[in-house]
Amino acid sequence: MGRIKYVIALILARLAIIVLKLIRRDASYFPGKIAVTICPDFLGRIGKPEIIIGVTGTNGKTTVCNMINDILIENGYDVINNRLGSNVNSGIATTFISGATITGKSKHKIAVLEIDERSAKKIYPYVKPNFLVCTNLFRDSMKRNAHTEFIYNILTENIPKETMLILNGDDLISANLAPENKRVYFGIDRLDTDTEESHNIVKDIICCPKCNTELKYDYYRYNHIGKAHCPNCEFGTPEIDYLATKLDFEEKKLIINEKGQVQEYKMISDNIINIYNMIAVVTVLREFGISSAILKNSFERMKIVETRFEEETINNIKIIMQLAKGQNPIACSRAFEYVSKIKGNKVVIILLDDLHDATNSSECIAWLYDTDYEFLNNDSIKQIIVGGVRCIDEKIRLELAGIEENKIYCSKDEIEAVKQIELEKIDSVCILYDLYSMKLKEKIKKQVENIIEGNENSNE
Repeated sequence: MGRIKYVIALILARLAIIVLKLIRRDASYFPGKIAVTICPDFLGRIGKPEIIIGVTGTNGKTTVCNMINDILIENGYDVINNRLGSNVNSGIATTFISGATITGKSKHKIAVLEIDERSAKKIYPYVKPNFLVCTNLFRDSMKRNAHTEFIYNILTENIPKETMLILNGDDLISANLAPENKRVYFGIDRLDTDTEESHNIVKDIICCPKCNTELKYDYYRYNHIGKAHCPNCEFGTPEIDYLATKLDFEEKKLIINEKGQVQEYKMISDNIINIYNMIAVVTVLREFGISSAILKNSFERMKIVETRFEEETINNIKIIMQLAKGQNPIACSRAFEYVSKIKGNKVVIILLDDLHDATNSSECIAWLYDTDYEFLNNDSIKQIIVGGVRCIDEKIRLELAGIEENKIYCSKDEIEAVKQIELEKIDSVCILYDLYSMKLKEKIKKQVENIIEGNENSNE
């Protein structure tokens, strides 16, 4: 009976993919949803590539996956991925169906998969990654992933024993995932900007998980990222296998000690989050077997995908687009600190309501108070414009961060809010947007471009 269900599921899912292509829609989760509904163990039956590289974690999954995909494809590897699909079980099922023959055998040698942490129970019993990168583990949306220990336990209980882990050694939570698995660590050596005291609201690990003793930090980088040890037992930051020993922001160079061999790469971003993402990519692909020389050539031509970061200059004013991810306090805090350090005077536009909030707003605003709005209390930030249904809540949070009320303008109508922009003596306009507000982000960008060019009344 199971075989019959599988065949029916495969046929109907493939038909769904054909129909979606005919109507020019991406086959993301829907065909896979059909498959796993009809045949719950579909992922265990469908043919899979010989090598599977998985990427999970709170922040950075998509960026890391995109970089891995780009490098492998550029260098002639036969790859399938879920770049256009979802990262839950139905999206991964769609990916395997799209890359399979009519009989369900895989046509590809390698799969690169972004894997949602909460979906571990539904994916890992059937999909056994050869390599699994965990970028980091932080508290996330209050509605899904707020408690890091909860997510840690889901992953540790479900990651296959045969999977090699590529872990962020500077993150004491994800560094200890699935302790019986083989692993390698990536990280960054102490930086001049690291501090002895935390300057963030949120620290997701304070006490030793083995003996409950308060951890001692040698230094903090952000939130709980840094170097720490337990004064009562052996728990602490592990020895790093792939250690970035120098970050040269002027020359845009990254020096990595790769298990004793020192290599230099082009730094593709000056954002510390993306530097971690890049080191994660170096680590997994070096362990996979790609040479440093090949990686160097690929990074020379690479840039961060424009849905995550974009920059242009019009009339000597920079427009900087930075993904912030609403309801995710760590991602927003990172974006706030990043724009606060951009040279020159700035206007910051905040668009953190996602498309779901636009129609059915969440009443939970607790994440605002886990987010470091204090980074925006900066003399170089001359104006803060907030748009969306929760703009008043954000205005209050900004004022509680010590920001003067006359610096803040907010409106539920995002387009109307941006019309209040003041560009006198401004060097850059920073637009911070949510993952699910891409179309709105493009409209806002166009509005800002028109204002800078003196065409603020344009409806184009």
